[in-house]
Parts: sequence; C-alpha cells; structure tokens
Amino acid sequence: MSTFERDEYKWRETYFVLFDAAKRPSLQQVEAMLKDLNDRFELLNPVADEDGRFESLTIMSPDDYAALDISFEAGDEVREQGASFYQELKPSVSDADERKRLARLPKCDGRFDLLHFEHMTPAVAESDDEDEMLDPSALLIVLDALVELVDGVGVDPASGTLL
Repeated sequence: MSTFERDEYKWRETYFVLFDAAKRPSLQQVEAMLKDLNDRFELLNPVADEDGRFESLTIMSPDDYAALDISFEAGDEVREQGASFYQELKPSVSDADERKRLARLPKCDGRFDLLHFEHMTPAVAESDDEDEMLDPSALLIVLDALVELVDGVGVDPASGTLL
C-alpha cells in the first residue's frame, strides 16, 4: 500500500538520488542500512526484483510525524532527467565539489525517488502552521545514507540544490 492511499498522511515533497544503476543495492542491504540508521523506523512493504535487488519500500517514522516511500527507477528517462537537472542547476553551482557532482548527473541511469509524507494527526490538522509537527530529519538521514550507499548525487528539485 502506497502512503498516498493512507488518508492520515499528506505528501509534502520529493527528493531524488541519481546514480549508476550498476550500483543498485539489494533489498537486504537497504533494509540493513535503514535499521542501522534508526531502530525506530518501521519498514513496510519491502519489494525486491527476481535477483533480490531493491525495488521499493515504505518507512514509517512516528517520532518525526513522517513517512517515506522509496522506489527505484532506471533507464533512459532517468538519464534524461539527470541531463535536465544538470542544465537547470548548472548556473547556480559555484563550488568545485558541487561541480563534480553536477557533472555526474547526465551519466546517471538509476534513481531512487524519496516521497516525504507528513502524518496528519488531529492536532496537526487543526493547526494553522502546516509545518509545525513535520520533522525532516528522517528524510535527510535516509537521503544521505542512500547517497553514500550507491555513491550517488542527491537532488532537491524544489529548491534546485544538490545534496
């Protein structure tokens, strides 16, 4: 079940990790990495392909009032998106390290999509401040760990930044 199908969760943002699809980890590697990050994460609906490689899973992080749906994509569409990100982000990148990461984007043919959801408790739903309860730490911790796991490049398309 996708978190989109859960009424008590509201989608907030999507981040990406682009990488060489040959470095795609197994589901077992991803699950072990996530359990090491935070023993309070609840891992749901893990899916692997026929070779045991990661396809998708959901992370529930009750302490952060958050959930993440993570899925894997590969192929020409990912390469095209990497080239598009490269063109969009090129004017704003000035740091030498960021330029190196940026240059890798058009070559990437694998991608993790991280969809970040907020758990809409009754207190949050009644609040005037939409971001009052949502803690982005689960998203950022998982994003950093996935970038490291696959030697990838994290992208926040909303802000136009590399992570």
